[in-house]
Amino acid sequence: MSEKLIDQIKQPSDLKNLDKKELKVLADELREIIVNTVSKNGGHLSSNLGVVELTLALHKCFSSPEDKIIFDVGHQSYVHKILTGRYENFSSLRQIDGISGFQNKEESIHDPFTQGHAGTALSQALGIAEANKIKGSKAWSIAVIGDGAFTNGMVFEAINNCTNRDVNLIIILNDNEMSISPNIGGIHHHFNRLRTSSGYLGFKRGLTNFLENIPLLGKPLYKLIKLMKNGMKRLLVGRNIFDCFEIGYLGPVDGNNIKKLTTLLKEAKKRENEITLIHVKTLKGKGYAPAEKEPSKYHGVSKFDKNVVIDDCPSESFSTVFGHLLVEKAKKDEKICAITAAMKEGTGLSEFASTFKDRFFDVGIAEEHAITFAGGLSYSSLKPVCAIYSTFAQRSYDQLFHDITLQKLPLVLVLDRCGIVPSDGITHQGIFDYSIFSTLRNTLIFAVDTYEELDKYLDLSLNSSTLSIIRIPKGQETCYQELNYPLIDKGDYKVSTNFEKATSLVLTYGRIAKEVILALKEIDDNNIAFVKMNKIYPLDIELYKNLFEGKNNLYIIEEGIKSGGYGEKVSSLVEENNISCKVKIRALNEYVEHGSVEELWERHGLSKECIIKFISEK
Repeated sequence: MSEKLIDQIKQPSDLKNLDKKELKVLADELREIIVNTVSKNGGHLSSNLGVVELTLALHKCFSSPEDKIIFDVGHQSYVHKILTGRYENFSSLRQIDGISGFQNKEESIHDPFTQGHAGTALSQALGIAEANKIKGSKAWSIAVIGDGAFTNGMVFEAINNCTNRDVNLIIILNDNEMSISPNIGGIHHHFNRLRTSSGYLGFKRGLTNFLENIPLLGKPLYKLIKLMKNGMKRLLVGRNIFDCFEIGYLGPVDGNNIKKLTTLLKEAKKRENEITLIHVKTLKGKGYAPAEKEPSKYHGVSKFDKNVVIDDCPSESFSTVFGHLLVEKAKKDEKICAITAAMKEGTGLSEFASTFKDRFFDVGIAEEHAITFAGGLSYSSLKPVCAIYSTFAQRSYDQLFHDITLQKLPLVLVLDRCGIVPSDGITHQGIFDYSIFSTLRNTLIFAVDTYEELDKYLDLSLNSSTLSIIRIPKGQETCYQELNYPLIDKGDYKVSTNFEKATSLVLTYGRIAKEVILALKEIDDNNIAFVKMNKIYPLDIELYKNLFEGKNNLYIIEEGIKSGGYGEKVSSLVEENNISCKVKIRALNEYVEHGSVEELWERHGLSKECIIKFISEK
């Protein structure tokens, strides 16, 4: 017999014969593996520790990949990955060419979709369930959704579409922070205990079968009893939101108790051609004391010493500096408001939230609502500042078009995590925002890579009459003094001191400017000048004509997607205005996976060495 149970689990079916005691041992082993790996590689800790028993119960009761298990967001799927043949590679979590930190369909047949954004799982699962029905399959579709995701409107669109659907679909509501339905007194707890007991469920199933088999009177009698039972339940306990959508409800149940979980999952499986929601209550961070005590601190972490509690003080970064700058400006201007979408800490707005409680709004995972809500504030002469990660802001395009720019309303949108974002990978890269949002009229886009630039363009944006987008990267500012590469400040752009005499020009913006400068220093050719733009949309035709005058070669280097990007816009400007210089663009042409920034720059042609080769090629 193997020393550890986990060594025996090569595929989910290996769980089927494990007893209660063995599953408890396996749960402890899984937690140890997750803590050890995340402490070395970084990752999402609290949420994964909380769903160990839930994931074990799902794989014990269902048969993946025939039954599809979809984790909403997908960052809580570490246990699922380990149990589905990826244990031996789990140490490579979030490393380049290693295991993704989210469900990833390229990685395993057990991952139906590549996940990364909240609110998608139920729509996907319902689609699969309907497809199974059309094909005559009895397979199950399971969506695991955290309570936080219920702030996302797409979840409610899907729930609304679940009404009167006769499909094999189970919704797992993983409630680990806020209560969806408030607990009301002892009767509520008494009925919960009854509903989660195997005796109660067995009796209920037996009574249903007995009544439905009575000729003529059976089914009407069953429906009458069910109506009376539901009426009494609503009178004593209250109606939960899922009743309104006619979705069967089981729970709440202790989501860290495998026996109770398997009881309810087996009951749900008996309800063929029905949609059932199981409300489970899990403890985030379970099994690792620091994460249990402060789960939000251990939600998404960089590598850490598992024997030392993580420091409360965040290191200085663009996010923290932005938050502090906004507080200082709001002290002088009472019209300034801050809005975020469930990312208060991540976008640096904790200080603002505590300083100006009446002017801070966390709208939950609802980027679309955040923008239109900001439009209402803007219409009322306030100065809303929305801070959203670049990858999540993609969802808000229609609102920015219809509810902001079309209305000609001012709004400051601070896009955090722009450019390549390392370990979260393919769904989280901030490389599409320029291509997407530069199609909007009445819009300004700025790219900054120093705190001084951030301060300058935040002031400018707060006094603008249009939508102003400020792109900031993850991490700290570029220190140009350390680079020893003198630049002349021209307002919305900076140029190298050899600009006037050079016949070739390298044009870029944002954080990648540092790599470009390092490359140019090594090339050491005084005939090649450098320009770093801060205002990158709209393009000032006369400015660019002057910049390119006398230049034979133009190299554009961009840490963003090429299609529709800054480089292509500049190239079109050159062509349309008959500017006589040869243009070469180095930008991203594909989705970018996970890895360190440096590794990904090297792989996608943006490292110093790659830039040297790009500029030197004839």
